[in-house]
Amino acid sequence: MEDTKDEMILGDHDMKYKMTHKKRGYAIVINNQVFQPQTDKEERRGTKQDAEGIKNRFEALGFVVEPYENLTCSQMLRTMGEVGRRNHSKNDCLALVVMSHGDEGIVYGTDGIVELDILLAPLKGDKCPTLAGKPKLIFIQACRGTKLDGGVEVADEAGLDELDGRNHVHKIPAEADFLIAYSVVPGFFSWRNPTNGSWFMQALIQVLGDYGQQLDILSLMTIVNRKVAYEFESNAASKAMSKKKQVPCITSMLTKLVYFWPKQ
Repeated sequence: MEDTKDEMILGDHDMKYKMTHKKRGYAIVINNQVFQPQTDKEERRGTKQDAEGIKNRFEALGFVVEPYENLTCSQMLRTMGEVGRRNHSKNDCLALVVMSHGDEGIVYGTDGIVELDILLAPLKGDKCPTLAGKPKLIFIQACRGTKLDGGVEVADEAGLDELDGRNHVHKIPAEADFLIAYSVVPGFFSWRNPTNGSWFMQALIQVLGDYGQQLDILSLMTIVNRKVAYEFESNAASKAMSKKKQVPCITSMLTKLVYFWPKQ
């Protein structure tokens, strides 16, 4: 009896987010390249390629892209506070890309560190009601530690709400409807090529270009994971830094599927 009830509840709800609002939404791209001396952080060479590539991809998916460069900690927090105060009622969703130095739970402004929880707080449903129930897609290109992944050899296995015209009101967690895609797993170094850009952003840009209007976001990110894991390997002068691998880390609190269908 309980199983039947559960099936009926699931059947009553569309499992895709509504992506038919007037606008796709904003894509906020924060690209920190040059850092103040007190941070002891080097220039992030190659990040301009990442910023330009992801801007083009989000625009192709219908987003209004707002690029920001070399923001201090206070500027980053102020920017996200302003985004959280906007009226997003006519938007499908929101995307945020942060490219910077980092460590576990933090990213760098040009003058110091910002806690990710504090940076993302203005986007939560209890702070920004017009984004409640809508997907918030966060992409973080930054280190999460200093560990290096030497990789392991493996052999592939063979063959590898508006349905009935009524309004449905639900109470949902304020933390719901986020997807946070980190360039690397906790504790590890995130690789960036000074000419071509970071591994994660290169893969994300390519996958969004190839499949962005066809597959749901979690399928897209699975392909990104595979590309980074299989197609990239460090080639450094130092033996300790050479032949290293990386895999992104996707944390999903999404409650439905996200598709970037073309706007009519």
